[in-house]
Amino acid sequence: MTIALYAPEDLSDKKTDGKPPFLVDVRTPAEFESIRIEGSRNLPLDQLRRNPKKLAEQLPAETVLICHSGARSREAAETLGAAGSQHTSVLAGGIIGYQNCGGEALRDEQRWAMERQVRMVAGTLVVGGLIGAKLIHPRLAYVSAGVGSGLIFAAATNTCAMARALSLLPWNRTCENPTVETFLQNIPDVTTV
Repeated sequence: MTIALYAPEDLSDKKTDGKPPFLVDVRTPAEFESIRIEGSRNLPLDQLRRNPKKLAEQLPAETVLICHSGARSREAAETLGAAGSQHTSVLAGGIIGYQNCGGEALRDEQRWAMERQVRMVAGTLVVGGLIGAKLIHPRLAYVSAGVGSGLIFAAATNTCAMARALSLLPWNRTCENPTVETFLQNIPDVTTV
């Protein structure tokens, strides 16, 4: 499946002209709360996967999916495409790309991005496994090997089980965790877009 990319420069221009596309941020609520593009709406990828067909039917004609760097929004586009959506695109480079081209992002309470959390946990497990193998028992080196294998699998499949697990932790949740139902209530009428 070919995924349409939306240039960050075009988004900056359209926001200035007053006719921006419908923006869907697929990161966790905590990441969205930390930094987001003005006018975007949050629907985490795990929620999007729960009812992609209904979303595909109700999304406005020009919908742009957003995440930190583009990986999760591509996954969301593939999910929506498989459910029948033909009018979604992915913001090339994600929020990072948008900021690099001069786009302004809104910032609130700062939290670590999910990718950074994954790197910290993976690194800690690898180093812990190696130190444990040296000081406690040699078999603890298997912890490091397991994490390394998991990282290789994550890269090969462009998925990350560790990120999914980390997204369930309390600091990655907010009081308002959007669901498909609450998200759909806030979608503008497709006929007016």
